This record gives sequence, C-alpha cells and structure tokens, in this order.
Amino acid sequence: MVIEFTSEQLKHREEFRTFVDEVITPRAQENDREERMPSELCEKIAAKGYLGSMLPKQYGGLGMDMITLGLLNEEFGRGCSSARSLLTVHGMVALGINRWGSQEQKDYWLPQIAYGQVIGAFGLTEPNVGSDAKSIETTAVLDGDYYVLNGKKKWITMGQVADLFLILARCEDKPTAFLVERKSPGFSTKPIKGLLGARASMIAEVLMDHCLIPKENMIGQVGTGLSHVALSSLDYGRYTIACGCVGLAQACLEESLRYARKRKQFGKPLRVNQLIQKMIAEMVVNIKAARLLCLHAGYLKDLGDPDSIMEIWNAKYFASQMVVKVSGDAVQIHGANGCCQDYPVERYYRDAKINEIIEGTTQMHEVLISTNAFRNSMN
Repeated sequence: MVIEFTSEQLKHREEFRTFVDEVITPRAQENDREERMPSELCEKIAAKGYLGSMLPKQYGGLGMDMITLGLLNEEFGRGCSSARSLLTVHGMVALGINRWGSQEQKDYWLPQIAYGQVIGAFGLTEPNVGSDAKSIETTAVLDGDYYVLNGKKKWITMGQVADLFLILARCEDKPTAFLVERKSPGFSTKPIKGLLGARASMIAEVLMDHCLIPKENMIGQVGTGLSHVALSSLDYGRYTIACGCVGLAQACLEESLRYARKRKQFGKPLRVNQLIQKMIAEMVVNIKAARLLCLHAGYLKDLGDPDSIMEIWNAKYFASQMVVKVSGDAVQIHGANGCCQDYPVERYYRDAKINEIIEGTTQMHEVLISTNAFRNSMN
C-alpha cells in the first residue's frame, strides 16, 4: 500500500493551513477564556464551505475524500480544538442524514447544513449514560402525527447554538434516531461552563419536556438508531478527532521548538539540553506514527474497506493518548511558563485530555481493540 498525496490534496492542505493561521488561531486563546465561539467565526468557516466538506456536491457540499477531510481536521486541531469540534459534530449530523435519512430529509436539510445556514449537534450522551449507549433513558412515544420526546442529554457539543439536533431516544424500547429543531415545543438547552478543555465548544445540557416533533423526523427506522445511524456518525467523529489530535500535537511540537530555541538556561539555549532533545524526538516520532495511522484509516475508508472501522478505532486510541503525552512534555519544556495562559501550551494541555474521553474513552477502545484481536486470532 502506498499513500501519496495528490496535487489537489496538497493544495487543499496549504489552503487549510493558511485559513487556520489567519482566522482560527488568532482568536483561539480569547475564545477559550470567554468560553464561546463567536458567530462571525462560524460564518467565516461556513463561507469557505468547510461545514459542508463531508457532504456530496449535489447538496452544496465540497465532496471531500476522507484523506482531505483528515487534513482539514488536522489543521483545525492545530489551531483550535473547539473549532475542530464544530466540524466533527456538524459533520456527524450531516452524514447521519445523508446515509440514513429519507430523500425529503436530505433535500430539505443537507443544503442548509452544507452552507452553514443550520448548525448541527449530536445528542447521544445523557447524565446517567455514557459509554453504555444502548441504555439511553430519553423516550419517544408516537402520538398521532407527532413523536413526544422526554429526557435529557448532556455534554452536547455546540448545544448552546445548534439549530438542529440528531437525538437518540428509546422508541418502542429500541434506540431510534430523530431530528429535533431548537424551535420545537418543549425543547430547551442549558449552557455548561467551567470545563477543563475545549471551552469554546459551546457545550450544553439538552432538555426535552414533552417535546413535540413531526413523525417524519425519525431517521431510519425504529431500532436502527445505534446500530445504523449512530454507528456511521460516530465512525466519522472518531476519525476527525484522531486527525485533530495529530494537529494539536503538531501545535505543541511547533511551540516547543520555538521556545527551546530562544529560552536560555545556564548560558545555553534549551535545545542543546539532551533531555529536551529526547522529548522533542519522541514528539516527532509519535506524531508521525499517529498521522500514518490516520492516513491509513482514511485510505481504507475511501476504498470502502470494512477494516476501516477498526483502523479508525486504532487511530483514535493511539492519537488521543499520544497528544496527552506530547502536550505534557510541551508544558514541561516551557516550565512555569507552560502553566500560564500567556503561552498556548497551557490550553493545548487542557484540550488534549478531552480527546481521551470523547467519542469513546481510552478504556472502551482497549476493550474493543483487544476483543477484535482475540476474534481474529481464532480465524
């Protein structure tokens, strides 16, 4: 297998990097402090077409292949984890509709999603339900021409500002997916503040108190919410997070190189210290390893290879742990300055830890990866 970027992919990568350097990175620290993502930033992202990057051109999307999508999320991750999280959850809703929605749902929602006229959020996690997704407590009951939803969702990225939510609820005691608009009767959100990292992700608790939605808002069929809709959406989510981890680690490396060149101790730059060199060397190699895992997963996804699912698990598992180690070393290289908001590695360190939890914890990845390994060993 040979993975070689096409000229178009290389062109896109340069465009992504320029956009992030000019638009995303300059506001990242301020957005983190204010715990918000300005609407004008979302508008600039939408104007570039990035909110429709994962959608087919027939719906106004950019129709990017998985490798290019990986490069986009890597660059966004390098600039701001919260901005990358917008691409992730918005794309999860978009792809859920594109893969499993009715033609009417696709025709109505996907152009709005592609152009950023509607922001999407993915509603699976609940106050009492995390990794054990099949045990969701939110219910949906058919009443005439409407479904009545009752329950709570928690830790919903972009939940404070999203217009359209893909909600998983129990219908006839089976996990089922629904599209819920913010304006739906009985629907409300409550901001969640004071998070460790990704503070500009506009995370919220979602409340549904006899929330009424048209029966046509079901995606797929009763009982296919997890096995079909959520599975494909989460697959994309893990891939973009893994790529974002590579970008965040790259930002840590770049800041560490810059600091180690200019900072002097005992009359010499830090870069000549062999223990500092060891940390830099480990950063370089681990970032390259994670990037190759992501590229391999994206390559298989583009081929339609079923092994891509497990390769995405592998990439997310390794990359999310890698970025925690890299960001910790970046703070260590910066010393006390690394613990101060005047230096971005402080934010990188906080953001990095979030990636070991979202879209499947490290421990859940270990269970699934090892189970797959035992299964394959018996074949």
